[in-house]
This record gives sequence, structure tokens and C-alpha cells, in this order.
Amino acid sequence: MSDEPQRWTPRDPSGDEGGKSEEDAGGSDPQDGTASGTAETGASATAKEGKGRKGRANRPRRKGWRRLVPTWRMVLGAVLLIAVLLVGGFVAGYQLVGIPAANSSATAQSNVYLYRDGAVIARDGDVNRENVQLAQVPKDVQHAVLAAEDRNFYSERAVDVGAMLRAAWNTVTGQGRQGGSTITQQYVKNYYLGQEQTVVRKVKEFFIAIKLDREQTKDQIFEGYLNTSYFGRNAYGIQAAAQAYYGKDVTDVDVAEGAYLASLLNAPSAYDVVAHPENKPAVLARWTYVLDGMVKEEWLGASARAALTFPPPGEAKASTGLSGQRGYLVDAVKDYLTGHGIVDEGTLATGGYRITTTLEKEKQDAFVDAVEENVTSRTDDGNEADRNVRVGGASIAPATGEVVALYGGIDYTRQYVNNATRRDYQVGSTFKPFVFTAAVANDSTTQDGRRITPNTRYDGTNERPVQGRQGDTGYAPANEDDVSYGDITVREATDKSVNAVYAQMAEDVGPEKVEETAISLGIPEDTPDLTASPSIALGPATASVLDMAEAYATLANHGRHGTYTLVAKVTKDGRSIALPGRTTRQAVSREAADTTTAILRSVVEGGTGTAARAAGRPAAGKTGTAEEDKAAWFAGYTPDLATVVAVMGQDPETGTQESLYGALGQSRVNGGGAPAETWADYTAAALEGSEVQEFDLDLAEGSEEPDPSEDESPSADPDFPSDTPSGDTPTTPAGTTPATPGPTGTGAGGTTGTGPTGGGNTGGATANGGTANGGTTGATTDAGTTEGDGEPGTTTGETGDGGGPTGDRSTGGSPVEGARGPDRGPNFPYPWQ
Repeated sequence: MSDEPQRWTPRDPSGDEGGKSEEDAGGSDPQDGTASGTAETGASATAKEGKGRKGRANRPRRKGWRRLVPTWRMVLGAVLLIAVLLVGGFVAGYQLVGIPAANSSATAQSNVYLYRDGAVIARDGDVNRENVQLAQVPKDVQHAVLAAEDRNFYSERAVDVGAMLRAAWNTVTGQGRQGGSTITQQYVKNYYLGQEQTVVRKVKEFFIAIKLDREQTKDQIFEGYLNTSYFGRNAYGIQAAAQAYYGKDVTDVDVAEGAYLASLLNAPSAYDVVAHPENKPAVLARWTYVLDGMVKEEWLGASARAALTFPPPGEAKASTGLSGQRGYLVDAVKDYLTGHGIVDEGTLATGGYRITTTLEKEKQDAFVDAVEENVTSRTDDGNEADRNVRVGGASIAPATGEVVALYGGIDYTRQYVNNATRRDYQVGSTFKPFVFTAAVANDSTTQDGRRITPNTRYDGTNERPVQGRQGDTGYAPANEDDVSYGDITVREATDKSVNAVYAQMAEDVGPEKVEETAISLGIPEDTPDLTASPSIALGPATASVLDMAEAYATLANHGRHGTYTLVAKVTKDGRSIALPGRTTRQAVSREAADTTTAILRSVVEGGTGTAARAAGRPAAGKTGTAEEDKAAWFAGYTPDLATVVAVMGQDPETGTQESLYGALGQSRVNGGGAPAETWADYTAAALEGSEVQEFDLDLAEGSEEPDPSEDESPSADPDFPSDTPSGDTPTTPAGTTPATPGPTGTGAGGTTGTGPTGGGNTGGATANGGTANGGTTGATTDAGTTEGDGEPGTTTGETGDGGGPTGDRSTGGSPVEGARGPDRGPNFPYPWQ
């Protein structure tokens, strides 16, 4: 190595070598050998550069599907970004959202309810609230509320994020809308915000709850919650609720009563067992849930819990502004608004709504007058049975589905339960038309193959066992007063409301089809005791008066159904609230509905509903009586108005259903009495001055009413020859003698016919203008026999009727081919054949 000192070219501090000469940069003539050194130097620099990148070689690029998978750096970055956003959002929300002043629910406005013409029905804005201190609320009542709404209130934070997420998930996945709010959040919603279900409101609720929890104690928040919560009956706060349901101060409420008041918070009006007795099972389940929660949290001993019984609340003491029919109308309208999702109960209770109903004042007044004339005026304060009398009524315009009048009871301040909408009394025989409608709609036949029409014959024997496809069903209903009717047409059985016939018809049609038809016509699917069995025909279902009016309106509207409507318009602060559109559909065929109307007209003209003729209008209807005469019904309609009236028996002290025996000065109250008379008076007044509308009916084939000039004996029905012998000719049991031809008879038409050949007696009685073409095997008819085997025959004569199973018949001498009839041998399933 040379002893001469090495010369190094200093590096430009700027790192910019662009201006250096080729020599300064280490360049040289290719021949002096310095180029290779430069190359080596470059390689060395590259290696150093590689080591400078964390001392390891460059990794290969990701290829294929691996490019789609985020690296841990990406995931970490995303998590950190979300965390920053959440923290930032929380900080911003906490700073921006302040605790506002109390909302309008603290000073709620009145709701105004109007008739269709704008006349005021009632105002319900007098908010019932009396604040109390938490110390005034018994510990048992406090614990009951906590057990019902938020058992961890005193130990948890103001907001339960986990519960909110669970509630949101359950709602999204279709498990029903569920709450995830703590008591603090509910108090914020009640007192500072509103009931609307929006994201903005929920976000505000979140931050206000957190701030409030930092500024107030748990006791202060709980006290505010108890004073602002809605308990139904227009009662805000625990003190008002104690007065509204038990007529006492909250300081005197015991643990069982407190558990019921706490249960109301979940569904205030629905859990009022006085207004909605049909909901008592759900109320008892909620009441049990509250008490069991108290035991679980060790707020109540198990032995003390076991000794508790449900404490029924008293009847509501309504404001005098809701006296008479006003309270019932307001009650029904509220149920309609909340039930159809137009306004929720809590929001409606804050007031400020102007609600125009479909009710017509003149018709409403006419209903009140009709009930006064035919029911109330007949009661006697000294008669024990009259104190139990209740009346419910509803009237619907079939073409529009609008409810034009309701009668809920004698006075809302005296009888709180709305008799027009309650669902706890059997509808009785007013259900029978749905059985016949189902028969026609489904082209049903009897079990021996005869199509069911108004002229089809059945056995009306009292307590006759209903026959199924596999034999005796074990069900043998009694007719009213245990009367046996024997061989009878469906039309006659409807006129007389024969239970034996309709129970068998329900089995023939199929109870499931009967149930489906009733629901299609308008009976709610969840109606109690609407069960698919032969007994469905007798009306054990407990539909409301309004439900039945909707179903009968469908029949009046030729089978076209649309849910009823009670509200025409709703506004708040001058702005209209959207109402659901009304849609209609053909529930059953027009022929099925109109044929039912035809036989119901017969009920009014000559059956159990003749009192309805006093309306002076073409009318169709059906009477009905509940089991043990606890209710009497008349359901009927003209072409332009469907109305149902029910007289019910209920003990005013205990609320139990009672028989109407001895009420209204009568030994029995049935549908053809006071209910039909009330219906007639109301209908006449409601339609006074309007043009009389006639029924325009499109009947199913074979449903025409027989001509009165023809033989109306049972033998006149070709579908079901009578088993009653004609004339005085004696008969012997089927098949006891050889078959011999019957005689030739000459009818008024001047033509001659020959009877069938059968087995049994020879010859027949004279009927329909000529000698009956007799036969054999049992009873003789115009054209042959009812039992045994026989060849088809013909009959003639101007009034000659019938024909064998495939025989010809003549009317005025013109032959008409008869329909093929079923064989009727000795083993025919019905016992009367």
C-alpha cells in the first residue's frame, strides 16, 4: 500500500451530484481501470441500501387471493380510525347536546273529536297528574316498578348499550320491536323529548341520559320517572294511577296492587282488564312476571308471594265531559288510531290532535233513541234482572265500510266497558249465516253427495248426533226449547234457527272452511273460541258487535270485504296526519253472499226476525242467543246499512256475565225481541228520507225459492224426496215385497206418465194434479220413491213435479230432464233415511 495519503472527494452536503464532473463523480477513462472500481462501489452501495431497510431483503409482492385479505396493519389502522371517530363523535355529541326544557307532555293539550259534519263529540285534554315525592311511594311499589322495567337501575349506568344493541337486533331480525332503554332513558323520553321513533331522538336520548345521570341522583331520576309515566285512563304518574285504578293514594297501595300498576307501564290501555276483559290472561302473565322478579331480586319473600292474589281494579271514573255516549265513541276512536298505527298511545295522550270521525250525528242520536225506546224504558229499578242489562250496537255503510253510529252503553261514566267493541260474549246463531256462505262458496255437498242450497233437506231432530265421514262425531246439539223439526229445508232451518241442521251442515262443509269464510268476511282471526269444529255453527265465538257488523256488511256488499273505518281525518298543528288507505277484496263469491242474503230475507219475512220488518225497508237478518241466554243478538242489513244490536247480561258489581231471564218484563230475552225491535226503529230513523233500495241478488244455481203455487210438501224437493208417505196409502219397510210397476196417472196438463219400478207397496197417492206415479220401497212421491232401488220414471201434468233420479219431469206438458240423484239404500248414513 502507498505511503502517500489517500485523497477523498468530499460529499456534497446537499446530496445533489448532478453538477459534478465525471471525474469528481468517480468516472474515468475506461482504460485506466477505475470503472470496475466504480462498479464495485455501486454494488457495495446497493447492498448497504438493502441493509438500511431494517436489515432484511425486500419481500415479494402478494399475489392472487392474498391480495384481497387485509394485512394486520390495515386492520389495526381501521380499528384505530373507528375508535377515533367514535371518541370524537361522543365528545362532539356530549358537547353539542344539552339538557332541554320539559316537553309539551308536562302541559298536554286537548284532543278534539268531531262528527263527520264537524260537530264536537268530546274533548279529552284534561291531563290527570299529581306529582309525589319518592318517599311517599311505598318500597314495595318502587320495587314492583323496578322489577317490571329495570331491575338493575340503581347499579347500572344511565345507558345500557348492550340492551340497546340486543333490542335493535331483535327488531331487525323480525322478533318484534323491543325496548332497550333504562329507566333513565325512559324518563328522558317522557319528560324532555317525545315518543317518536327516530334515530335523531334516540341519539339525543343517549347523551341527555348520560348528562342527567351525572347531574341528578338515582332517586331524583326515579322520582321523575314515576311522576311522568303514562298508566292509561288518562293518568300520568303513579299517584294518578293509584286513584284511577284503585281509588286510593299511592301511599296506601299494597304490593299486589303495585305489581298491577307496574304491569300497566308495558301496555297501559291493553292491560286495563276492566276495559278489555278478554286480555286478562296476558295481564295475569305480566303481573306474575313482576312479582316473580321481586322474589328473584330478594325484594319479596317467596311465602309472601305465594299468598298474593290478583287485585281487580275498579271501574274508571271518567270526566263528565265524556258522559253519555261520548266516552264510548272517544274510546273506540282511540283504539282505532292506535290499533292501525296512525298515532301511538303515548303520543296521542300528549294531546293537540283534531280527529274527524266517520260518525254521523243524526244516526248516532237515532241509535240512542231506539235503545231508550226498546230497552232502557222497559227496565224496572225494582227488578233484579234489569240491573244486569247492557246494550251494544254498531252500524256500518256497506259500500264504504264507514262506521256511522255506535252504541257503547247507557253512560260512559256509569258503565265504563264499551259494549260495541268488547269481545267476551258469544254471538250465538248470528254466526249460522257464515256456515251457509261457506257451503255455497265451496260448492259443498251433503255426505251423500247432494249440493247444499236453500232447498236442501236435513234432519232437524233435537239432539241428533252429527255424522262425520267416519261416522258419529259424538256431538249432538239441542235445538232451542228442545224442539224436533224432522225433515226440513235449509231455508226453513234458517228461519227457525235449527241447531241440529247447522251443526251437521258445518261438518258437511268442513269446520276449517267455515272458520276461513268467517275470517274472510271480517271476523278477526284471533277471536276467542273461534274453533274449527261442528259446534262453530252455534256461535261460541266471542266476536264484538263491531266485528259482526263488519262481517254482515260484507254480505250486504255482495261478498266484497274491506275493513271498517272510523276516522276520516286527523290533523295536528294544522297539518294532516297520514291515514291508511282502505282496500277491498272479494272475500267470497257474489253468488255465495247473495244466496245467503236470500235466506236471511226469509228470516225477516217469516222466521224468527219478523220484528225487523218494522223498519219498512227490504231487510235481511239473523237472530242469535248466547249460551244460558247471557246475550241476545240481531244482526241485519238493508242494501245500504248493516247494523248489529246485542243485549247482554252483566252483574254491575262483580262484572260476571249473567242470564237475561226475567229482564225487560219477559221470561226470556231473545234476538227476535228487543234486539230486532231496536234494530228496526234505528234503521227506519237512520234511513228516513233516503230512497228505498231493493236487493239486487245473483243467486247460486238451484237456490230459487219454490213457487208457492207448487206443492210445498217435502216431496217437492227433487234433491231430497221425502220419507213421509203421500196420502193415506200405508207402507211397509223397504224391500219387503217384490217390485211392481206403479199405476199410470194423468195430470192437469193432459199428458200421461209412468212411475218407476221399485220394491214395496204398489201404487201411490194423488198429488199435484194427477195420480202420483207410485212406486215401491217406502214412501211414495210424485215421481218415485225415496228409498231402495228403482228405475227412473217420469211424471206429467201441469203442476206435476219431480222425477226419478234421472227421470223427466213436465211443467205444463213440456218435458225437462231431471238431475241424477244419489242412491238411497237402507244403509244411507243419515238415520232419518
